[in-house]
Amino acid sequence: MTSTVLFDLFGVIARHQSPEGKDRLARTAAVPAVAFWDAYWAQRPPYDRGDVTGSGYWHQVADSLGTHFDDDRIARLIEADIASWSAVDETMVALIEELAASGRRIALLSNIPEELATHYEEHHGWLKRFHLRAFSCRIGHAKPEPDAYRWCQNALRATPDRILFVDDRQDNVRAAEAIGIRGHLFTTPARLRETLAQWDAAPSRS
Repeated sequence: MTSTVLFDLFGVIARHQSPEGKDRLARTAAVPAVAFWDAYWAQRPPYDRGDVTGSGYWHQVADSLGTHFDDDRIARLIEADIASWSAVDETMVALIEELAASGRRIALLSNIPEELATHYEEHHGWLKRFHLRAFSCRIGHAKPEPDAYRWCQNALRATPDRILFVDDRQDNVRAAEAIGIRGHLFTTPARLRETLAQWDAAPSRS
């Protein structure tokens, strides 16, 4: 059975939010930054899982801040949010292209809301290189929930030991390892290449 490398997106292939992007978001919300980010992350999991729309998410953020965002502000917040997550690591994109061209089976598991997933599909053709794209907003599970990994395993029709999961967050890696998937804590493309070489050199896994 062919092995699969299951990639995280943000912090591995795509960049985390830049300081400029984060500043734009807080300024668009027109609330104190510390309170804004507490609310932003506290309300994020249902948005990532697709339980609420972008508009619903920002209404929940406003409610938790004791304020109100009108439709115009919500539209600008969604636009700023997408922009803040839009940068990619070209070195990693090149590696993805290389792996796909070599015949490597690759897949993607990302905590991502629908608006951002749509943006990536419209602007990044390399996403088509993935055998499977598991976006949390469409599968109804978000890392580190065990069912997020099980969903991928079932969709890939692979045993856990035939999957290598690559993520920059230790809690996400540990959750994958807890169900038998091999994990790699991403730090640099060079370290990932070393792990992939070791994976290929290891005795065949049944």
